[in-house]
Amino acid sequence: MISYEPFYKTLYKKNITEYHLIFKEGFSANTIYRIKKGEAMSTKTLDALCYALDCNVEDIIKFVKE
Repeated sequence: MISYEPFYKTLYKKNITEYHLIFKEGFSANTIYRIKKGEAMSTKTLDALCYALDCNVEDIIKFVKE
């Protein structure tokens, strides 16, 4: 299972809000909603988040073995 737990830790460490991602970086509110609900996202979106947050993939998602 993919977890977005690191995403929120990264936002906190970088002092970035969801509001900033939506209104300043141009991410859709639906993208943030999907992350909150643990739903799938495209690699294109993952790439855009890494660029916007200046981080690596592991700072956004992690694999959790069930």
